[in-house]
Amino acid sequence: MTLQPSLNRPDQFETISLLGVRFHKVTVQDLIAYVAQSARLNQKTLIGNVNVRSMNFAYELPWYRDFLNRSDLVFCDGFGVLLAAKMHGYALQSKHRMTCPDYIEDLAKACEREGVSLYLLAGSPGVVDKAIAKLRAIAPQLVLGGHHGYFEKTGPETQAVIDQINQFRPGVLYVGFGMPLQEKWIVENFDRLDARVFLPLGACLDFYTGTVYRGPRWMTDRGLEWATRLFTEPQRLWERYIIGNPLFFYRVFKDLLVRRLRGTDA
Repeated sequence: MTLQPSLNRPDQFETISLLGVRFHKVTVQDLIAYVAQSARLNQKTLIGNVNVRSMNFAYELPWYRDFLNRSDLVFCDGFGVLLAAKMHGYALQSKHRMTCPDYIEDLAKACEREGVSLYLLAGSPGVVDKAIAKLRAIAPQLVLGGHHGYFEKTGPETQAVIDQINQFRPGVLYVGFGMPLQEKWIVENFDRLDARVFLPLGACLDFYTGTVYRGPRWMTDRGLEWATRLFTEPQRLWERYIIGNPLFFYRVFKDLLVRRLRGTDA
């Protein structure tokens, strides 16, 4: 299946181009308003996000790059990408980077206010249930449902999950399997899902419920969350950060050098 962008392209937001990937200069308030408003339209809207890991995937996987570039809105979820964009001359600030655990409750409140339903497809059974309970406590009128993310991503199990989602008909479908599995699952099932807004957000529920430790606020606010995660899960995450972060900035510097050489030659 080839994703087709909807008619709801946000022309009011500046587009940033980095390593062949485009994303938008938005604040968390812009994102929440766009999601809630899009969920009221009779069309499908695809949201993407970029951080160092997703940029590395986009550099290496054409289908993943296509997913981001065909998404209707792409926001920044990583200080590394923010820094790289600044190096390329874009005027971005810390407010143009956002991470889901910090705004999921505001999103829930906006959905409640706009009469938009929210479905969480992520986490383990205990995690998703805990997240639903927390969100219902702060948005009691929100139409909220969910299913854990521990199921086979093809075949009968996926079909059973799709049937449940389609019965719920969510305004916003949050998918959190981790990159790039969540994006691949959305691509493969996009036409079969009766949802308005598709929002892949990784391990947000794990952080929101405290299942996974993010680190102290002074670190997360300064883009150092990766250091805490590496310290707590070194065997699983060492390649992502020890290799992935330098590789991304190597590619950024290489791109800058090529652009300057072309500018000199022009």
